[in-house]
Amino acid sequence: MWTVASIALLAGATPPAIWLSARGTAAHRLVGLQMVSTVTVLVLITASLAAGRSDYLIVATVLVLLAFAGTLVFTRLIGAADD
Repeated sequence: MWTVASIALLAGATPPAIWLSARGTAAHRLVGLQMVSTVTVLVLITASLAAGRSDYLIVATVLVLLAFAGTLVFTRLIGAADD
């Protein structure tokens, strides 16, 4: 069941998120970046549950922290470009 959920997330949510992060204004790209990060974390969590290995959840936890830091950097760069 978790494998199917992981594949559904990859097939259903990743392409629109990548499309959004590649097109449009800087704000739309930021939203797309956040969506890609969220989907990736959810895929990692469902893959961990599918494998039955709770120790793999540390990868998703680290990605959450790195994605947050990346969003802050991206936002800072957008602000610098608008000046």
